[in-house]
Amino acid sequence: MRETIIQFGEGNFLRGFVDDFIDILKRKGLYDGSVVVVKPRPERKDSAEQAPSPFRKLTAQHGVYNLILRGIENGQAVSRMREIHSINRTIDPYQDFEAFLRLARQKDLKFIISNTTEAGIVFDESCKFTDRPALSFPGKLTQLLYARFESGLPGFILLPCELIDNNADELKNCVLRYAELWERGDDFKGWIEKENTFANTLVDRIVTGYPKEEAAATCRQIGWNDQLIDTAEPYHLWAIEGNFESELPLKAAGLNVIWTEDIAPIKKRKVRILNGAHTSMVFPALLYGLETVGECLQDETVSAFLKHYLFTYAVPLLHADTTEKEPDAVHPDDVAFAEAVLERFANPFIHHQLRSIALNSISKFSVRVLPTAIDCRQKNGYFPKAAAFSLAALIRFYKTDKPQDDPAQIAFIREHSVEEIVQSSLWGASLEDMLEDVKTAYDMIAAGKIKEAFTWAMT
Repeated sequence: MRETIIQFGEGNFLRGFVDDFIDILKRKGLYDGSVVVVKPRPERKDSAEQAPSPFRKLTAQHGVYNLILRGIENGQAVSRMREIHSINRTIDPYQDFEAFLRLARQKDLKFIISNTTEAGIVFDESCKFTDRPALSFPGKLTQLLYARFESGLPGFILLPCELIDNNADELKNCVLRYAELWERGDDFKGWIEKENTFANTLVDRIVTGYPKEEAAATCRQIGWNDQLIDTAEPYHLWAIEGNFESELPLKAAGLNVIWTEDIAPIKKRKVRILNGAHTSMVFPALLYGLETVGECLQDETVSAFLKHYLFTYAVPLLHADTTEKEPDAVHPDDVAFAEAVLERFANPFIHHQLRSIALNSISKFSVRVLPTAIDCRQKNGYFPKAAAFSLAALIRFYKTDKPQDDPAQIAFIREHSVEEIVQSSLWGASLEDMLEDVKTAYDMIAAGKIKEAFTWAMT
């Protein structure tokens, strides 16, 4: 198949989002391109003793897997399964760096899409141009772009899907810093600016990944052993700054895509309400003994806490003018979005594991929850107890359980006191005024009074 898209990342989300869309385009005869997946991170050192990684499974299955979409549409329960054929092949640059660089010489490649988590778009000055490959995602991308520049071919349209503010702007900044650090010359920097389009994006779909409990039955149904079955809700939204419909006809395929000049208002609403809801409740719920988002909505205590966070803080403060003390108008669209989020969370077909949501939560907490808390502090003169409780639960979980995050950050939390953690630079903001409430909540959690802590957080 003709390869037109380079995709950094093989995880559940991209396979349940972008790769689904490309498959739809191809099935409708609107697009004749395919995806080549690049592994963004090396295998873990202990991977030899574990089951094959998702990347190796994707390679073994030649990019083919089944996607199950199920949820509520127009008040009706729906469930659809489709075999996805948008991925042509995979490349592991840690095993075959030359194959990775050869992508730069494929003239049909036009788009670069990525999802390397919030922690993926970072500048690591220890990366060298001579690394094979550079460890960071922006470093690898710069190596690829330089090879493209040397080939004399046109640049790319880059659509990063990482959930950070101005994701494409941040990615471009990292690439330009590497070009400077590695002394690749002004001509290359000019080519990056003029020949490539870095488009900020916003993505929205709950992708819950491999349905472990149902996998065996599903494999019997489809007649083959699919180790990468992916599950997601039917709802989806992709907002993209710019308009590339003529090259990637997503709207023509009936997909919920918004080409726009500014995604900031759309992104702010999604991050603070939907993602903020996830991150604010995930560690309190895990410590309370729950396992899925659906269980959270069914549990009276956790559901009440979630609604308290959304409708007392996240929604009212979404458009807050923190320079004024008068109440801000609550937008009906924001209320409707929050109510829709609760319905999506309660989707009976989706068993969204809380531990999946908890991945890389230090950066997620800083991006999804703290902005609302800080706006509350500036507007009303106090940090919400709900945010302090969420942070205390995060710290407790990182100290006592098995979080998946940056090893250095995990070690820091385990080795330091609550006071030192709250006052550290982990959060990217001063949380001194939140300290006493965090300590109060943490002490309740540590004493086994998690339900009492929920009640306290809603006062």
